[in-house]
Amino acid sequence: MSALDLSDRLQQAHETVCRDLMAESRDGHWTGELSTSPLSTATAVVALEQMRRGGQSACGGRELSTLIAGGLAWLADHQNPDGGWGDTLKSLSNISTSMLAHAAFHACSATAEYAEPVRRAQQYIDQIGGVQAVLRRYGKDRTFSIPILTHCAIAGLVSWRSVRPLPFELACIPARFYKIVRLPVVSYALPALIAIGQVKFAQDPPRNPLIRVIRGWACRPSRRVLERIQPANGGFLEAAPLTSFVTMSLAASGLSQHPVARRGLEFLVNSVRPDGSWPIDTNLATWVTTLAVNGLRDRLPAAARAAIADWLLDQQYRQVHPYTNADPGGWAWTDLPGGVPDADDTPGAILALLQLTRSATDPPVGLSSALSAAVTWLLDLQNRDGGWPTFCRGWGALPFDRSSADISAHVLRALFACQQTSEAAGSEPRFQRRIEQAAQRGFRYLERVQRPDGAWLPLWFGNQHVAGEQNPVYGTARVAMAYDATGRHQSPALHAARRWLRENQNPDGGWGGMLGTPSSLEETAVAIEGLGADQQDACILRGIEWLLEQIEADNHRECTPIGFYFAKLWYFERLYPLTFVASALGATLDRSPVAGEGGASEVLPCNVRVHGRVKHRD
Repeated sequence: MSALDLSDRLQQAHETVCRDLMAESRDGHWTGELSTSPLSTATAVVALEQMRRGGQSACGGRELSTLIAGGLAWLADHQNPDGGWGDTLKSLSNISTSMLAHAAFHACSATAEYAEPVRRAQQYIDQIGGVQAVLRRYGKDRTFSIPILTHCAIAGLVSWRSVRPLPFELACIPARFYKIVRLPVVSYALPALIAIGQVKFAQDPPRNPLIRVIRGWACRPSRRVLERIQPANGGFLEAAPLTSFVTMSLAASGLSQHPVARRGLEFLVNSVRPDGSWPIDTNLATWVTTLAVNGLRDRLPAAARAAIADWLLDQQYRQVHPYTNADPGGWAWTDLPGGVPDADDTPGAILALLQLTRSATDPPVGLSSALSAAVTWLLDLQNRDGGWPTFCRGWGALPFDRSSADISAHVLRALFACQQTSEAAGSEPRFQRRIEQAAQRGFRYLERVQRPDGAWLPLWFGNQHVAGEQNPVYGTARVAMAYDATGRHQSPALHAARRWLRENQNPDGGWGGMLGTPSSLEETAVAIEGLGADQQDACILRGIEWLLEQIEADNHRECTPIGFYFAKLWYFERLYPLTFVASALGATLDRSPVAGEGGASEVLPCNVRVHGRVKHRD
């Protein structure tokens, strides 16, 4: 195929994807749609059943019995052939969701009506390993293993003795001391710590009389903490599972009339979808808006830019957050009350705002101060190891609270971009020096956590076909983008990362989580950008060809469950393919068709496989 033919196809494909992505915007932003979830549906059904048994027959004009019946029917209709359930309708079965769904039928006394789905589910659970399999899946992190077992204990399938107690009394101490006492759950799971700790206390009090007295005293004040941190709409983190665990635990403790339980019920009733299911979260509106803006770049119509910028500025937190005590200046993933500011959405918002206002003759009021506050927020969040955590500085006992490569790389891109513009209000030498020092520490962190083979592992994205459910393609590509965007083209770490990406391209030209896993739009797009989107790179051209074939076959909306929500809960997002592909194609079109930064000799050709080993053509 000639270069002209490829250029024409690229342009046409990019126009198609950008047009489809723009058509998804509403009222100055994008909302997207999260995958519906068997896990969320199972937990919501049990929460509603516990509230029904506690005397609540209806909520918001809707009968709970009708919603419960709809959820159970949906679960039965969407059971996988092996008898289990996955977190999404595209996910492989796993022990966690399967145990939750199986328990829902028991909790609602529906085993006779659904005898065959229940039998098949029990068979799957027995084959996988039951309770011990759940404990192995999460290891020392009790954030999700204890809620699963609590759910099953409420359903009568697990002894309360199997549910480890949670020290909910620690919620009564000032929040600034949480990281010192090393809570057994991650920072965002405080509501579960309180509510599940209390239902365990109610159902199986500790034998130690001193602990029994302390926890008895802590019940009321810890519930006041729970009430204080609950969002106005009742949904903790906008998440049906977390809200369900809290609601069912309070109801099973005899507290179905407690304000937190009643507001949690309202959230769940308002979140159910027309088919009777629940999503993993309400939406990722802020996150997908920043992905869309950063993906469309200059292709975003000028007339739409001001409204989007204003909307993003409105989402910035300007007060201390009641849930995590985060300082003002950050952004959450959603525009709804249950969001929490974090170190992935904040750099995404920074980069989007800079993109939206790059050529504006009249920048939005407050842009400079907003960017300055955001940069300060990120600088204050940096951990001692030089990386960035998701939510809270200093938490490091559990995986989802530690520094991570993908988030740290995103922060570094945003800090560098702010240094390049006067709108970031960081022109003071002292402020600039602080950014530079943070960046140096950040890149040292990235080089320490890079694997010997050149790959990086992300925290919030995975691949169900890779051992350990990791996604080195996503992590490596995202970090490589940070090296590229900050001018570190000659870094050995970047060259090692790009070599690894080339070696893990699939024979069909696309990328999955690593070599040999099914190619996806999201992973192929991010790999192309991680490699530099150079039109003279043979591997990139093969990847582009794979994307073009998907677009020309009208398959460019096909989602893949690569997202982790909390504690390895899978999801897919309807706008991920469009945003990722728009960004990759746009970057390829923007890149001048000349040799890479190190000259043509440094552009490694595609790999071939000889006797099962990866080799490179000379």
